[in-house]
Amino acid sequence: MDEYQFSPFSLSKELHLSHSIVRALVVGNLRISVPTALRLAKFFVQTPDYWLDLQREADLNEASKDEVLRGVLVSIPKAKKPAPTKEKVAEMPNKLSKKTTITTTPRTRKSPKKIVKKK
Repeated sequence: MDEYQFSPFSLSKELHLSHSIVRALVVGNLRISVPTALRLAKFFVQTPDYWLDLQREADLNEASKDEVLRGVLVSIPKAKKPAPTKEKVAEMPNKLSKKTTITTTPRTRKSPKKIVKKK
């Protein structure tokens, strides 16, 4: 915000948000919501995804520092897909669609070698 020379108060007026909400966003005590991302995108000529991605990165960064969460994540096993049953295999669509045409070339005898007579 310093780059644009806005105070939280002036920005709150421009975004039609309360001063306390903008202040909490600036100091990192409040997450950027979708409606706020839309307002920031319009004002700063960015996409809402830009602002939501910034929030997502901040959330992931904060979560990665959480020791309790780290311990929980270690204890969660990876999901394993069950082997397909015969019924499931029978239900699977053929990989060849109706539009696919298989062409084969008929086997022919090898053409006889050309015999060249010496004179």
